[in-house]
Amino acid sequence: MGKFKLFWKDNGIGYLFLTPWLIGILTLTAIPMGASLYFSFTSYDMFNAPTWIGFDNYTSLFSDPKWLQSVKVTVIYVFFGVPLQLAFALFIAVLLNKGIGGLRVYRAVYYVPSLFGGSVAIAILWRQIFGGNGLVNNILGKFGIDGINWISTPSTALYTLIILMVWQFGASMVIFLAGLKQVPIELYESAKIDGAGPMKQFFKITLPLITPVVFFNLVMGIIGAFQAFTPAYIVSGGTGGPLNSTLFYTLYLYQKGFTQFAMGYASAMAWVLLIVIAIATAIVFATSKKWVYYQG
Repeated sequence: MGKFKLFWKDNGIGYLFLTPWLIGILTLTAIPMGASLYFSFTSYDMFNAPTWIGFDNYTSLFSDPKWLQSVKVTVIYVFFGVPLQLAFALFIAVLLNKGIGGLRVYRAVYYVPSLFGGSVAIAILWRQIFGGNGLVNNILGKFGIDGINWISTPSTALYTLIILMVWQFGASMVIFLAGLKQVPIELYESAKIDGAGPMKQFFKITLPLITPVVFFNLVMGIIGAFQAFTPAYIVSGGTGGPLNSTLFYTLYLYQKGFTQFAMGYASAMAWVLLIVIAIATAIVFATSKKWVYYQG
């Protein structure tokens, strides 16, 4: 008892301040995750008591053509969207790092899409821009080109969402810009004396020294892309169309859980997604030893 009093005297106030967080992590994260894991092994429709069915939900996934399509769509979205977004964010950050006037204004303007990019309003706007009578086709019409309905065409619908993802480059750009500010200017001056041009300076000095920032943005980008939901939901009207070409994994999960009420199946999907994200993140961490440079 004496040890407890001593422990409480030294740490009690800290734990009191942590209490709201502990309650939140238990009630909003830990307990729901535990319930989801249990439901993933059951047949549960939210109206009747769950029935234990073992691994049936997990094995059924691989014979579900819509699940396989959602995996394909999401992988394409991640594979193309994340690198393009990071490349564009780095390109803009390098331009803004050239010491131009009004840097704070430019930085704020470029960051705005990241604030609103995932909103319902922007997704609706995107649907109008790439629609049959949208802005893109109006511009193409000025050059005598007949455009298509980019949103309603299966071969192009997904790529309009990838463009939307790239457009939300602001957060990554700000982080890249902060990393670029940390590169010693003396290195560039020495490289210039040795005759190195801008491209050589970028690939030999800038890029190696900001690889920790690239690593961070890559991990966060992969996690965010796998969980993308709003753009596909709004643009397709919640269907994942046309012909399931925008059926993101999270959108199909939503359909199974909250429109078909197959909550056990949806829970299994959620845990598979968690495992996939964990594996993808682990691969990036494992390979980072070969390409991420930390200054000593």
